[in-house]
Amino acid sequence: MNTEVTAKMKILKPTNVVFEAIVDPEKIGNFWFSSSSQRWEQGKEVILKYDEYHAEGVINVLELKENKKIAFSWGEEHNEETIVTIILKESDNGSTMIEVSESGLKEEDPEVVNKMMGQKEGWVYMLSCLKCYVENDINNMRASLIH
Repeated sequence: MNTEVTAKMKILKPTNVVFEAIVDPEKIGNFWFSSSSQRWEQGKEVILKYDEYHAEGVINVLELKENKKIAFSWGEEHNEETIVTIILKESDNGSTMIEVSESGLKEEDPEVVNKMMGQKEGWVYMLSCLKCYVENDINNMRASLIH
């Protein structure tokens, strides 16, 4: 079983705008986490908070290629570390194709299918919020899912 989940979306903005929305702690709170402790840079440990869910997590930025790729690990504090890779590709018309892949979910986990479905849903939702934010400056969709 392939335990990688992938979500893709076309965003009608250039890659530098999409990239900055993710790595800039001043912007990430408009569509994804409540806050980011610092700008994302390769080799950095970043603390992300979800105030609405009273949650906090740490990511380790493994690779960062400006306007092209972001790779990080997360979940280590829960013994469920996975690797997330975000690829940005600019189209001829100045739009961005963004692809998020998450790998490392444990195949032997009896809940792996439910976890994969949850992660896929989360990535599609994050990309939708990102699209709304960078294309239309809509910043009130973040954390709107009811658990």
